[in-house]
Amino acid sequence: MTQKRTRRHKRRKKKVVRFIMLFSIATLLCVGAVATYFIYQLSNVTANTQLELDRGEKSERREVAVDPSKDNISVLILGVDDRDGDLRGRTDAMLLATFNKEDRSIKLLNIPRDSLVDIPGRANPDKINHAHSFGGLDLTVETVENLFEIPVDYYVTLNFVAFIEIIDALGGVEVEVPFTFTEMDSNDTKESITLYEGTQTLNGEEALAFSRMRKKDPRGDLGRGERQQEVIKGIISKGASISSITSYGDVMQSVEEHMATNFSFGNIIALHSYASALNDVESLSLVGNDARINGVYYYDLTDESVNELKDTFQTHLGLQQ
Repeated sequence: MTQKRTRRHKRRKKKVVRFIMLFSIATLLCVGAVATYFIYQLSNVTANTQLELDRGEKSERREVAVDPSKDNISVLILGVDDRDGDLRGRTDAMLLATFNKEDRSIKLLNIPRDSLVDIPGRANPDKINHAHSFGGLDLTVETVENLFEIPVDYYVTLNFVAFIEIIDALGGVEVEVPFTFTEMDSNDTKESITLYEGTQTLNGEEALAFSRMRKKDPRGDLGRGERQQEVIKGIISKGASISSITSYGDVMQSVEEHMATNFSFGNIIALHSYASALNDVESLSLVGNDARINGVYYYDLTDESVNELKDTFQTHLGLQQ
């Protein structure tokens, strides 16, 4: 009897082991299939959204083109006030990020859209967000490069539609609303969205309102810039995990129709090495003074602030020791 029980016990044990092995293999196949499908879609979308700058694959401030898997890089993120997909409108948001490969750190700066800067080819200084209207992506990139004396290696341009749908596909982003306020929606319907003070998880429309509001913020463009940085951090953090995306197809289609970038598929995969730094992005800010020239409002940047950020970015990119 003892031997029979022992044999039955061994058979049950073998069945359990086989079941666990089969379940594990099935799980791996399912995860692999999902990952393969996601990567396939991402590869196609990246190919369809990739748009090189007129300057070519590298900045004139680089001797050779950079590789995100090996080099420090910079990325200019542009939010365009456009809804039909041509991505030619004025930049409503402008953020500059630098990535340091050695310590896996990220620095993120919001550039106020009314910043008074020199725009190449223009006789007089003007608002930095006008560069996109004057000369598109290349002039915008060149303007930022000249301002901080660094190369801008990559850009990402997206409009309101992509912004909203990406956040919805991520299941929303968590932010800290500084005070209760109402704001228009993406169709410019006034007072249609109310956000309440405190920690909130915002959907796409709410996140857009949170990012756009300026007039009701006592800190004006500075407060607006900090809110935009907070949303970008939330997107980066949630986007780092494939499991956080609730609708692959929807977000991929939106990105394909409403975003442009000079990132290749390989470049994007290489950025995965920064995943550990995504929850510790350092936010930077520009200091300036309110100014009116011929009745037009500008944000007049201080030389001290610009020079400090020049040093910060140049050091972070390894351009100076």
